[in-house]
Amino acid sequence: MTTLSVSHRLAWPGLWGQRVPLVVVAGALLLACEPDRTPLSPSRPDLAAGATGGIFLSPDPTGQIATVSTTGAIDPGNPFFQSLGTNGRSCGSCHLQASAFGLSAQAVQAVFATSGGGDPLFAPVDGANCPSVTPADGREGHSLLLNNGLIRVAVAIPAGAEYTVTAEHDPYGCALTGSPTMVSVYRRPLPTVNLRFLSAVMFDGRETIQPLTDKSTFRANLKTDLAHQAMDATLIHAQAAASPTAAQVNAIVNFELALFTAQQVDNSAGALDAQRATGGPDALVSAPFYPGINDPLGDNPKGTAFDPKAFTIFAPWQELSGSGRNADARRAVARGQAVFNTHALSITGVAGLNDALGVPVINGTCTTCHDTPNVGNHSRPVPLDIGTSHAASHESDAHVVAALSQLSAPDLPVYRVACTAGPLAGAVRYTSDPGRALISGKCADLGRIKGPILRGLAARAPFFHNGAAGTLDQVVEFYNLRFEMGLTNQEKGDLVAFLRSL
Repeated sequence: MTTLSVSHRLAWPGLWGQRVPLVVVAGALLLACEPDRTPLSPSRPDLAAGATGGIFLSPDPTGQIATVSTTGAIDPGNPFFQSLGTNGRSCGSCHLQASAFGLSAQAVQAVFATSGGGDPLFAPVDGANCPSVTPADGREGHSLLLNNGLIRVAVAIPAGAEYTVTAEHDPYGCALTGSPTMVSVYRRPLPTVNLRFLSAVMFDGRETIQPLTDKSTFRANLKTDLAHQAMDATLIHAQAAASPTAAQVNAIVNFELALFTAQQVDNSAGALDAQRATGGPDALVSAPFYPGINDPLGDNPKGTAFDPKAFTIFAPWQELSGSGRNADARRAVARGQAVFNTHALSITGVAGLNDALGVPVINGTCTTCHDTPNVGNHSRPVPLDIGTSHAASHESDAHVVAALSQLSAPDLPVYRVACTAGPLAGAVRYTSDPGRALISGKCADLGRIKGPILRGLAARAPFFHNGAAGTLDQVVEFYNLRFEMGLTNQEKGDLVAFLRSL
């Protein structure tokens, strides 16, 4: 058994800047950002968004999600909301205010219902299960997007990769296509808010052209990376015939960097900034961050020791007394925060962590990986494989098998990846998403993806990169079994209450 300490450091290979051919889509739903404003497409429902005191509010399944902009407004005329390509999509198409500027499956279903499946969101290029889908295929041809909020991403196997890929299970007939071979993986759109806390751009880091690892260059490099992502999104996702202008790209990036989103109201706990709590997006604007802040691997540039109590948002609710309308719910949220910060778990079999440190078991907490204070992603670019992409039918780790059984994973392609070179030569893995390995070409990176920022979770179900968890209860049960947490029923409920209040 090993307890993670500041003496352990990961040797990061510096591969995030590599580029590969890929195909992905940005989606296609745009909601009104201000009251009494007509949506840009009449086929799309207005899932009400209103501004109160500079905070833009939208209802979500457990309360209200809120967004603030440091500019004081959300400008619907920004190029972020403009179709700059040929298929009707914009950046705002699958980054919806009501979905915490991500894309919930509920929102996708609403668009399909009102447009009869004719909205550009469902274009076959990558908004359908396969490019061969036609309008006649209807819901069946778009089941992954409708049910799990998944966009098809086609990535070329890098030249000189340490592995070969074959399709063990190809439910839609487009798992492997073209020459060079393109691998179809299906992923959730990441939110385009709270970007000031990023350590990598995209799940596999493919848009991290300049590293986000040094405080002195972080801001400039982040703008470079986001500009590159915006350009690629326009050319690929929106199928533009020409690159957007520098002015358009800069306007998109500045718009994104000004946005901060978090849950503002919970149906049970009420206002999440009441009684000295600091829920909601306002506190995020000034939240401290620099690359390596609170890093558990000894890579904090200030030399400050890791503090597992990374979340302090609801600390004032820990000692609440009385029996007011929201008191019990607020105490539950505070208890859930304590579980997240301090409840012991055993980290085993996580590629990118156990293998990198050379230890079979790491004693940690949820914040060992979700270390950025009050944000929840990793403050260094450390993509990990916790098992969500593993094929249960080929899995030998009993903890992973048990955890996967708690999810409602979609029917995705399963790839047999045979390592032919490097330190893992001879190993065979089965996965629905090779992750970072599709960028680096390294077998050691198989299944490794970044952990996303946790704020605004309640508005953007389903969860995990492949939409395998339909609810936060499933997320909690996955971790409970995967890392031997031994949570009681009350602890599970408290943890869900905390996560949905982020």
